[in-house]
Amino acid sequence: MTVAYGCVLVAILLPYLCTVTAKVASGRYNRRANHDPRGFLDSLEGLPRRAHAAQLNSFEILPGFAAAVIIGHLAGGAAQGTLDALAVAFIISRLVYIACYLGDWARLRSLVWFVGLCLVVSVFFVAA
Repeated sequence: MTVAYGCVLVAILLPYLCTVTAKVASGRYNRRANHDPRGFLDSLEGLPRRAHAAQLNSFEILPGFAAAVIIGHLAGGAAQGTLDALAVAFIISRLVYIACYLGDWARLRSLVWFVGLCLVVSVFFVAA
């Protein structure tokens, strides 16, 4: 498995890190809340709600990133090291994005989100 493919696996797991953060940070997740976890997550405020929002955004960006990595490998136009570096940079951008979301740093979060999107688009360009 290449580093870029490994980054896809990490990107798949990142939303779950966010949802665990949301549930734990709420301090009130229990078996009763587990009967309606989506309703529970929608009712959160503050840090837990931001963690939930980071989870949703992480799921939203995942298909584009995974497709870019797969297409990048299949197209064969880019060196493996370049694909790996872009994928690692994307994961770093997602970790910073999540930290910005949790810290309620909206402007920086938006900038980091844009950087991550540019990294995904870059994979398509280097593969062409």
